[in-house]
Amino acid sequence: MASSYVLFDIDGTLIRSGGAGEAAMREALRLEFGICGQLGDVDFHGRTDRSIGRDLLASHQLEDSAANWERFKSAYLSMLPSTLDERVGAVLPGVVGLLDHLSRNDDVVLGLITGNSREGARIKLRHFGLNDYFPLGAFGDDHWDRTALALDVKETLEGLVSSPIAEDRVWIVGDTPLDVACARVIGARAVAVATGKYSVDELAQSAPDVLAQDLSDHSVLLGQLHGP
Repeated sequence: MASSYVLFDIDGTLIRSGGAGEAAMREALRLEFGICGQLGDVDFHGRTDRSIGRDLLASHQLEDSAANWERFKSAYLSMLPSTLDERVGAVLPGVVGLLDHLSRNDDVVLGLITGNSREGARIKLRHFGLNDYFPLGAFGDDHWDRTALALDVKETLEGLVSSPIAEDRVWIVGDTPLDVACARVIGARAVAVATGKYSVDELAQSAPDVLAQDLSDHSVLLGQLHGP
């Protein structure tokens, strides 16, 4: 049985997509609903695709029905590979080295906890060569509330081992205060990295267990994982 479970956010934590996701959503609105232009004041950071889709539909006076959501999501997913190709993105500092180290450790299970839809997450990770690191996860297809993902992933992990998991053996790594909030919902530990929208000082206000500029210094997390 693994002794630690390390769950990563994607955008702003593992990768920077160069705005590919927003561009694909803009194209989805154009293709499916004939709406052109900007995405308005909808906030994308740390939120689920389902909640972003709801707000985008509402901002254009479209009903947030199951049918409209499926139309929007399908068009978004069809456009995402091309918008990723068209933009300059990157795997963020330290990510590959850290994932390589953790994936070789039999005592660690890697996973995702992301607001991306399941297929959107896989498209992004395949584009950047990271998909194979993550056998499981919780995704933003169905939840408006990001913190609900934490309950999903806890259930997934406990199903994996057929027993309760000690809360302090679960780590959630992300770049927003919402990632820290996700960890707190299930009593997990939180690692916050300032590789997204939020600075170190801003992230410090959410009181993560570990706070770093980026993931380059692997000892920051590894020392905690191997601690008592």
